[in-house]
Amino acid sequence: MTKKNIGILTFPTSNSGNIPLSNLVDIVCFISKNTSLITGNDGYTFFKKDSRLNAYEINCMHRKNAQNVLKWILKYITTQIKMSYRISRLSQKADIWIFFIGGDYLLLPMLTAKLLHKKVILVFAGSITESLKSEKSKLYDIISPISKINCALSDRIVLYSPILIEQWNLKAHSNKISIAPKHFLDFNTFKLTKNLAIRDNLIGYVGRFSNEKGIINFVESISHILKRRPDVHFLLIGDGVLKNEIELYVQKNNLSEKVETKKWVQHDELPFYLNELKLVVIPSYTEGLPNLMLEAMACGTPIVATSVGSIPDFIKDAESGFIMENNSPDCIAKNVINALEQADLEKVSEKARIVIEQNFTFEKAVERYENIINNI
Repeated sequence: MTKKNIGILTFPTSNSGNIPLSNLVDIVCFISKNTSLITGNDGYTFFKKDSRLNAYEINCMHRKNAQNVLKWILKYITTQIKMSYRISRLSQKADIWIFFIGGDYLLLPMLTAKLLHKKVILVFAGSITESLKSEKSKLYDIISPISKINCALSDRIVLYSPILIEQWNLKAHSNKISIAPKHFLDFNTFKLTKNLAIRDNLIGYVGRFSNEKGIINFVESISHILKRRPDVHFLLIGDGVLKNEIELYVQKNNLSEKVETKKWVQHDELPFYLNELKLVVIPSYTEGLPNLMLEAMACGTPIVATSVGSIPDFIKDAESGFIMENNSPDCIAKNVINALEQADLEKVSEKARIVIEQNFTFEKAVERYENIINNI
């Protein structure tokens, strides 16, 4: 089939969005005639020198920086007007628009694309409505109906797993939902370099320090774990709005000798840390398909996670990882201890690696998206 001109639109992203967006850009550049990208903040900085695409910057403060709801709404509308203008200017350069990170609540750009008779594919990286609900944010009542409108207007909705149709209340759109993870890994980079048996009892968390990730619950579980396993240490890699709260908790509870916090590391450095960890904990309230989970499994590091998003599609409890009943501190502690004391933990590690290597090659990701583009 003739290749299409494809545009990608995201809300201005933070550092944590660079790798998910990078995966999508790599796939789209491979299957499209020309690729355009509209994003901002860390996302634009990351891609502005990429010769494969036309990158356009939208300046905007992150959602978390808007302390006042009315101020946030004003910035939100202003950002969308800028995006809509850019879409209209690119009318001759994009036949299809893919709305990605934050795309489900970008109503004005969606309306602009549809008025220009463009096809729109809405790719859910996660659920903003579920995140806002977990944070008990006042913005939930504003964003939730907008997300529903965008889902109705889109020509195709892409999810990482059929499980998410029900979890994210998308049953009404079942007839236009495709299941297509955009994830793939470089297995020359993300690979086992240190056998699990010789690793220290180091438990890790890698991700945003934000409420929906359940990071506070994990930090509160540390004392419970240490009562049973004083030989364990912890490494927290990331950044976010809860950073100060986490550091204060660690200090107040005399955990500084057991807990190390580290800011975001370069992506190509991450395999080193993953190969040092005995377990990675993902205690999220809501997820899509976390890259970190796949990367850790490829490095032979077992995952202890809540049963949210696409996680249960790839982690079978006590076979390729460990599924927690919930993310309460007591439950996290119990599951971490049980995993550490698992007699065949190395078999779990090996099974996890096989699952990832079979499902997340670049070729498979391209095939999934080619089918969507060719049949829209």
